[in-house]
Amino acid sequence: MPRFSVIVPAYKVQAYLHECLESVLSQSYADLELIAVDDRSPDACGEIIDEFAARDARVRAVHLPHNVGLGQARNAGLEHARGDYLLFLDSDDTLTPDALRAIADRLQDTGEPDVLVYDYASTYWTGEAVRNKFADQLDEEGPAPFRLADRPGLLRVLMVAWNKAYRREFVESVGLTFPPGYYEDTPWTYPALLAAKTLATLDRVCVHYRQRRRGNILSTTSRGHFDVFEQYDRVFAFVEQHPELAEWRPVLFRRMVDHLSTVFTKRDRLPRGSRAEFLRRARAHYRRYRVPGASVPLRSRLRHTLVHFGVHRTYRLLQVSMTVRRRTQKAASKLTRALRAAALQAHYRVQLRLPLRADRAVFAAYWGRGHGCNPGALEEAFRTFAPQVRTAWIARPEHQATVPPGPRHVRPGTAAYWTALARSKYLVNNVNFDRRLVKRPGQVFVQTQHGTPLKHMGLDLQERPAAARDMDFAALLDGVDKWDYVLSANRHTTLTWERVYPGRYETLEYGYPRNDVYQKATAADVARLRETLGIPRSAVAVLYAPTHRDYRRVQGSHLDLERVLRRLGPRFVILARAHYWQDAPLARRTPGVIDVTGHPSVEALCLASDALVTDYSSLMFDYANLDRPIVIHADDWEAYEAARGTYFDLRAFPPGAVARSEDELIDIFGTGHWRGSRSTQLRTAFRERFCAHDDGRAAERVVRRVVLGETELPAVVPLAERCPAASAAQTAAQAQSGRPPLATVPRPSGSRPVTDSH
Repeated sequence: MPRFSVIVPAYKVQAYLHECLESVLSQSYADLELIAVDDRSPDACGEIIDEFAARDARVRAVHLPHNVGLGQARNAGLEHARGDYLLFLDSDDTLTPDALRAIADRLQDTGEPDVLVYDYASTYWTGEAVRNKFADQLDEEGPAPFRLADRPGLLRVLMVAWNKAYRREFVESVGLTFPPGYYEDTPWTYPALLAAKTLATLDRVCVHYRQRRRGNILSTTSRGHFDVFEQYDRVFAFVEQHPELAEWRPVLFRRMVDHLSTVFTKRDRLPRGSRAEFLRRARAHYRRYRVPGASVPLRSRLRHTLVHFGVHRTYRLLQVSMTVRRRTQKAASKLTRALRAAALQAHYRVQLRLPLRADRAVFAAYWGRGHGCNPGALEEAFRTFAPQVRTAWIARPEHQATVPPGPRHVRPGTAAYWTALARSKYLVNNVNFDRRLVKRPGQVFVQTQHGTPLKHMGLDLQERPAAARDMDFAALLDGVDKWDYVLSANRHTTLTWERVYPGRYETLEYGYPRNDVYQKATAADVARLRETLGIPRSAVAVLYAPTHRDYRRVQGSHLDLERVLRRLGPRFVILARAHYWQDAPLARRTPGVIDVTGHPSVEALCLASDALVTDYSSLMFDYANLDRPIVIHADDWEAYEAARGTYFDLRAFPPGAVARSEDELIDIFGTGHWRGSRSTQLRTAFRERFCAHDDGRAAERVVRRVVLGETELPAVVPLAERCPAASAAQTAAQAQSGRPPLATVPRPSGSRPVTDSH
């Protein structure tokens, strides 16, 4: 018995059928049967199906004696299906590569649900592909499987049969079949979702939904569109037969009204002279299925008025007036913004003509997110080693609270902002400033960057369109041309920056200022930070900080943190920090999991923790300076490397133990391997390669070189002589035994390459 039965009905699609069938048979997951139904197509569809059946035993050809339509053709395919799960695919659409493997994995992970809903992208004849706009409803976060009542937003996803996998036994028990006529998906999908006791979602594009230039049946003018009324009769009849589903009547009613109004307002669907008849029938359905007292969303009230009263001329008038009003408001708002922007730019041009202020420096980080990272450490160093320079910090209003006393607060886009950019001698950022920045003679731009690169950056992204997205590489190089100094923490970073960001700047391989705190913090600082975070004194605090995935639209944790904690026991606490591009936390509120996504200082979190768990985040290079255990969770390395590209195989040269699954991660902590001698040896080699300059005085070196013009800078403290801040676990163990619990091992002999081959 195959895992999947993929049912493909075919009628007048000879130009697309080959690609459709090939997309199924070429799947990396091969446990399937392909049931291709020739709906008495007058073209070559039947012959194409027979050719595929002759060459692949997984193809079952079904030829119908006469044309019955899409729904009935699917039913014919159902009669031959033997798979555990049923999938439907229209004959002009295609499965994406590896879609069935992803579906199979998700079904297994979620306990074999009745229905799995996956994503799709509309593909146009122009070559454009647009992902489903309601894809956020397919978020995989939270409990799974679930019932529709837990996530009713799933009803907003396109109600079609081909974006779901159905457990065959469930379909047979409910008695689901497709009716004849247009909109045959409606009385299949609604009952399927309502009746399913277990649902799950897959946040992955599995189907390319072809938008044909001509020939789409729903875009043709026909009385067949009147079938929509009978289809909703079938939906409500199903609800009547199942009284436990009565609570869904208001939702189904609203969906029906939206659907009927859409059919009516699409001018290419109803034949001339039939619109009044359609509206009369719509009014009858409105009265028949309306639920008294049920609320109607504000955005839908105009549509409901149209269907309820049949006032299509009034509806058209209101629609036109609302469109005019919306466009007028949009134009007025656009004009206001343009006038304000022009005034600010005029102000900026005036400021550019005034003298530079040699005693001024302006700082920013992460596009105005707040005080921190390398610029934050440098701003403090400016005030310490060059107090004659007055500093200002650019931060958006919601991040102003993170700016400490000392620097002047500046908000982006204000007159003060443009004044600071025009007249400050020193410009410091870990990304670029506004692209309209004019670099004046005498200004000094210090580009601090924000990490050691594992993933591809800069010009290397030209070969990674999924990661580059809409990056303007010409604008990128224009920004690089404004840099005077670029900071680097190690030789690997230096060589990478100079290649992927080619320019005339000078590289300062002094270490990263943000890492200075790791050498300066004390045990008292660590204890204070743990107390403010609510970490129990005897707990082992694990900082979990995954990075962003370019190949995923919805980000989230690759670990079930609740399950990990249950397996590790009450001694452990997890500090869960989502990437700064992710708004949602990594886990729900759970005892033992502390959400630190909004904490302003990742350095403070590192100091408070006893170990780091990450995947491919550059945080590992900084954390290694603490000489504390690091565990790499690399469960999707191949996908990440394919989408983003990496400069070396982290699994071959890790900073500690490597887990390729959640169970392996649990085992690494359960056996103590996370802090064993082998992990220590790996970390030592990693530190030798990437932490050579981070001795606690990087910020001082930068200020002395850039601001004070000194050439004799403080010598770098060798790794063996450094004393990074001890973790709470190390401090406690040392107090009991009189020696550090994580003893260092001899450094590996032999030379290390300065950078890996690409």
